[in-house]
Amino acid sequence: MRKKLIAGNWKMNLTRETSASLAGEVRRFALERKADREVLLAPPFPYLEAVRAAIEGSLVLLGAQDVSPHAPGAYTGEVSAEMLLDLGCARAIVGHSERRESGETDAIVRGKAKRAADLGLGIILCVGEREEERLRGEEKRVVERQLREALSGFSGRDAEEKLVVAYEPVWAIGTGRTATARDAEEMHRFARGVLAELFGEGAAHSIRILYGGSVKPSNAAELLAKDEIDGALVGGASLDAASFAEIISS
Repeated sequence: MRKKLIAGNWKMNLTRETSASLAGEVRRFALERKADREVLLAPPFPYLEAVRAAIEGSLVLLGAQDVSPHAPGAYTGEVSAEMLLDLGCARAIVGHSERRESGETDAIVRGKAKRAADLGLGIILCVGEREEERLRGEEKRVVERQLREALSGFSGRDAEEKLVVAYEPVWAIGTGRTATARDAEEMHRFARGVLAELFGEGAAHSIRILYGGSVKPSNAAELLAKDEIDGALVGGASLDAASFAEIISS
């Protein structure tokens, strides 16, 4: 059985104080549960240390919202995988649509994913189509291209040990619109088929595929009940402790 993963992507929100407070609330809730699923928090870079301190000693994992494809050096503004590992991060999000929209190419996503995995940092690889691509019936072609491009050079072992995929239809992110549970599961099943072609059935079966895109307490239970949906990458709802706790419990 693939253990569910509920990841909170805080994006460019909160302060040091509110980040630590929210992380503490999530920690207290997580301590009350059995370890039947993983919980990960991805705060903005400046607050990684504060959140790490707030969740220390718990089962809550620390994540990063991005990672550089470069080794440490003269790359102003970049944050390396080595730095994230030093801070205790378990995973980094790569290929989020908000990064792709600002010019991040499949090649850049591949560089980030491969460097992180090579150094032992887990990744959450985001894939998903725009609304116009879905309207043209191209959603599966887009997701397949993103998976194949980003994971070029990965071994089956790398994928099994370091990879989590997050399917996030771009038209559902931050809009309040969500893919139906049936549509989401269909895309997850398709994505797992692509992973099987890349790495074999055994590896594909073990890789978790999350759903993201306006996940909230009102739809989380229906989404997470689907066999092919292994968790959620949560945006806005992860900024509210009560809402995020309800999603974790779904």
